Amino acid sequence: MARALGLEYRDFLFRHARRTEEGWALQEIEDPEGTDLDCTMLDRQTHPGKALCRVYQDRPLQCRTWPFWPENLRSRRAWQRAGRRCPGMDQGPLVPPEDIHRNLRPRP
Repeated sequence: MARALGLEYRDFLFRHARRTEEGWALQEIEDPEGTDLDCTMLDRQTHPGKALCRVYQDRPLQCRTWPFWPENLRSRRAWQRAGRRCPGMDQGPLVPPEDIHRNLRPRP
């Protein structure tokens, strides 16, 4: 992500990360409605009405697996709640679970 932004690693950590008990995490900022938090990599300014990741090709695994996080899969209501925050959910082709699992396996 640092390279994608043209930053040195330490500068990236200083500007965009914070230490947690589990390790490093990306900083978050209040969303435009003031009701939730956005990742600092989320760009809501360049294309009004869209929220785009500034480092999409270099995003971490946590971001690559969204929205299939356990808290979003607990129930239909949880999935719908996540979908209200993420307009891209349920917009692409339906991918069978077998394909998802196959793509998550490490490649030889």
